[in-house]
Amino acid sequence: MDRTAQLVARPAERPSVYDPTTSAGSPHLRAVEVLDGNWTGTSTVPSRGLYPHQWSWDSAFVAIGLRHVSPHRAQTELETLLAAQWGDGRIPHIVFNPSVPFDAYFPSPDFWRSSTAGRAAGAPRTVQTSGIVQPPVHALAAWLVHRADPGLSRARGFLARVYPRLAAWHRYLLHRRDLGGGGLASVVHPWEQGMDNAPSWDAPLARITPAPARSFRRADLAHGAPRDRPTDLDYGRYVRLATDYRDGGYRDGGYRDGPGGRRGAGPGGGRGAGTAAFAVEDPAFNALLIASEHALARIARELGATGTARHARAERLTAALVDRLWDPAEGLFRCRDLRGGGLIREGGVAGLVPLLLPGLPRAIVSALVRTLRGPHFGVGVTTRLVPSYDLLGESFDPHRYWRGPAWFNTAWLVERGLRLHGERADADALREAVLDLADASDFAEYVDPYTGEACGATGFSWTAALMLDLLHDGEGVPPGTGSVPGGTDIGTDIGTDIDRGDRSFASSEGGDRG
Repeated sequence: MDRTAQLVARPAERPSVYDPTTSAGSPHLRAVEVLDGNWTGTSTVPSRGLYPHQWSWDSAFVAIGLRHVSPHRAQTELETLLAAQWGDGRIPHIVFNPSVPFDAYFPSPDFWRSSTAGRAAGAPRTVQTSGIVQPPVHALAAWLVHRADPGLSRARGFLARVYPRLAAWHRYLLHRRDLGGGGLASVVHPWEQGMDNAPSWDAPLARITPAPARSFRRADLAHGAPRDRPTDLDYGRYVRLATDYRDGGYRDGGYRDGPGGRRGAGPGGGRGAGTAAFAVEDPAFNALLIASEHALARIARELGATGTARHARAERLTAALVDRLWDPAEGLFRCRDLRGGGLIREGGVAGLVPLLLPGLPRAIVSALVRTLRGPHFGVGVTTRLVPSYDLLGESFDPHRYWRGPAWFNTAWLVERGLRLHGERADADALREAVLDLADASDFAEYVDPYTGEACGATGFSWTAALMLDLLHDGEGVPPGTGSVPGGTDIGTDIGTDIDRGDRSFASSEGGDRG
């Protein structure tokens, strides 16, 4: 039996969460083959050529899709990532594969020097990682993976083993990364937010003196057209920020901005004080933290606790998100530049991701849906997938990395949010667009939002994984019901069946998830 057949096969004694068609050439089988081809034995690389290591939020999305065909491997995906967690709680954005040559990817392990530069922060000694983080999708992924096969999860003690690590991860973000003093987590590098080259970073990055071009070698240009990738100038600034953070021992804290706040050395300290020049509160990063806090509450309940305090924290964070990042004039959440002292005017898909949250006031949900359909994003009118950046923005480019192309992970997040809040027609249309374009583009990393033309790498793991998740969502389920077999819809899983002893956080103005 080949590896693809092994992945699809199910033990006869265990009921299958998903019994997909496996006819040759089916979209399901092609998606499985992508994940199988990118599997290393312990984790899944985003793509074999461009990204040959394990990436943090990629693995969370991979696990969400992989749970439908191999719940055990989905658990392993997350366990491998969490095994590289630092002592201070951070989950690094890259876990390096020691069998991959250093020159296959930059920045490589010899740049990050995690085991030495990160020693004070508790970096692991036996595995090399980066020193920055990525969006916290992990608790959400862990809960959904558990729900795919609760019997297997309980037999392996999956949630009991990952819960302490996920709780430490959230503590790190909520305490060490509350750099603005308003309750939200901040990112200290564009790579941490995941949307690396978004125009939202242009103003904060303009303060950064770039590293000389001769001081680094860009491996990404060997796998993609330079016109689709970040510029050398931007890349030099990324390298400078990462270098300063590393040379400051990957220390966080001290930076405050706003009335009654204080200004300190900022992330890094010493030479790392340069990182204080980049400290941004991002709506997508924080929305995913809130969604994962709800999920962590559900995990706590499964393990015998109430989860009430975590749901209450998620509610407070949602209020802080609205208070600090909502722009009612534009109908969009925006980034807050803590160094520059205000909301960043550039708008992108990050400002739509909070649709994922159950406690969002209905007026804000309605405004976000209007913005999604309107001329700035054009979804369902001029575009099928959600462009990463404002179609009318000065920096819009349909092909350049995060400056306009549509990505499948953000489309999945927006689709889940639309379905949660009862916007079924829009959710159904977006779901169909993801399924059509993922298949037609050979599971591209991202696509032109107008034409669906493939950009970046093909055979991309999270594209295949999230296509599988949406295929499962429609398997035997009437379109638009918002319900899936096994209770695996995000709205069902995180919000609506909280114990009656817990508080409900689906407000009269908000969505239907508690």
